[in-house]
Amino acid sequence: MQKRFFTFPLPPLAAYTAGLLLLYNQAQAHVVLQDPAAAAGSSYRAALRVGHGCGTEATTVLRVLIPAGFNAAQPMPKPGWTLRTQTGPLAQPYTLHGTTFTEGVVSITWTANSAQDALPSAYYDEFILRGMTPKQPGPLWFKVQQLCANGRLDWSEVPISGTTTQGLASPAALLEVLDVQSGNAHSH
Repeated sequence: MQKRFFTFPLPPLAAYTAGLLLLYNQAQAHVVLQDPAAAAGSSYRAALRVGHGCGTEATTVLRVLIPAGFNAAQPMPKPGWTLRTQTGPLAQPYTLHGTTFTEGVVSITWTANSAQDALPSAYYDEFILRGMTPKQPGPLWFKVQQLCANGRLDWSEVPISGTTTQGLASPAALLEVLDVQSGNAHSH
């Protein structure tokens, strides 16, 4: 019996995302975003995938620096981890629900409550936040600091130009903000 496969045309965002996912699967050793592309001016759920610890050591702290233009950031609590946000002035104020914000979340930190709650190097996990993408398309870089008992990895390198992370030892997590129409641009 011969199997039949059907193909369906993908919308532009889905096709672009599928292509980016293929590239990112090659870089699983880094901290990457599950969905590496999002529509401009829309709600976005950022799932940062941590693929390993510091050598053989478990991850005990993960700190994410929120890129300028990514607004209304809210972290998702993680059982066994203490959650802390740091707020500060924004490079560009934004308006949401008729209120203009000049300050917002600039970093989010998850800290394991005990050694048993830490993320072993042999496993992977996701740390999740959400927010609004900027209205202007372009790359957003989420810089991540990963701490272990006796080590640290800074996923903070950004290319001088463009978006290729080839040749970077510790690349930041890239979100491509695309100029596409989103049918679900506003959600909570």
